[in-house]
Amino acid sequence: MTDFTTDMPHTRARSAPPKREYYAYFGLIFLATLPLCILTWVLSAARRMELPEKGPFAKAWTQARIITPQIFSA
Repeated sequence: MTDFTTDMPHTRARSAPPKREYYAYFGLIFLATLPLCILTWVLSAARRMELPEKGPFAKAWTQARIITPQIFSA
């Protein structure tokens, strides 16, 4: 008699990434980094007397894109 339970392929069910949770964390981190990015943007603009290349929203968006995946990979 053959035992088929030992020769079964090991397939794992792929679970979808928690998108709602990811977007919730992304939004919170974006809102948390926004005031500091605005402050640094204003100080940089005042010091150089010209507008920086990236605006404060773009910087906050970039920071949220960097920080949020680090939370989920931990």
